[in-house]
Amino acid sequence: MAVPGAARALRALLLPLSPRSVPLTPRGPAASYGTSITSAKIQVNGVNLHYQQTGEGSHAVLLLPGMLGSGQTDFGPQLKSMNKQLFTIVAWDPRGYGQSIPPSRDFPPDFFERDAKDAVDLMQALKFKKFSLLGWSDGGITALIAAAKYPALIHKLVVWGANASVTQEDVRIYNGIRDVSKWSEKVKKPLEEMYGHEYFAKTCEAWVDGISSFAEKSDGNICQELLPLIKCPTFIIHGEKDPLVPRYHAEYIQKHIKGSRLLLMPEGKHNLHLRFAEEFNKQVENFLL
Repeated sequence: MAVPGAARALRALLLPLSPRSVPLTPRGPAASYGTSITSAKIQVNGVNLHYQQTGEGSHAVLLLPGMLGSGQTDFGPQLKSMNKQLFTIVAWDPRGYGQSIPPSRDFPPDFFERDAKDAVDLMQALKFKKFSLLGWSDGGITALIAAAKYPALIHKLVVWGANASVTQEDVRIYNGIRDVSKWSEKVKKPLEEMYGHEYFAKTCEAWVDGISSFAEKSDGNICQELLPLIKCPTFIIHGEKDPLVPRYHAEYIQKHIKGSRLLLMPEGKHNLHLRFAEEFNKQVENFLL
């Protein structure tokens, strides 16, 4: 994809919800269940990780956000509307993102593995013995690695907007969003409010460098060798109009995880779980049951 498409890619990648808490309007029997969203921090691997939690169901689910993402910016419709009788939903801010600062975000060669360990250790610190993972974009890569490396802990896996490798085409797309001064005000404003302009701009540039470094390997590998190790039921969703992640990546993941299924959403872009939240939530809940 040519760089001029970066503006579209940008809107799809980082279309945030309001940073304010999402009001909850339970209907029917669900009203008798815990529907409030709690917010807290817990120390994991030397970092005070921020998370949000809602629901009282026996099936625990962790939501993993994308680049510069957090629970409140990336998963409003899921925290609000997923079934709280069936699921306990946790959305985390990875170290250096959202409210899990300090530390500042950095991107060493193993940053995805570090996030995977943090995510799993967070859920264990919260006393969830087994849980499912819902990972978007970078969070999808983290979820793939976690499912492969900690199979005894993962019940089911859902990923969308994820990739197991980085191609030169991907690098061109990433470089198209490197300079945040070229982003639309609608996209920039909530992130600048959360991070301040300097941290936001510096972290975006560092992310582009970090993710692009995988393309320097001969096969662009991030976690390709781990996919066959994933044994839990796996559901891959791909938006056919995703300007950031070509369909090839979703098909590769599906091909290399035995028994996994792939759903193509014809009108879906990178943020399909926000744009088509009702359909997404229904598909995911049906899979998790």
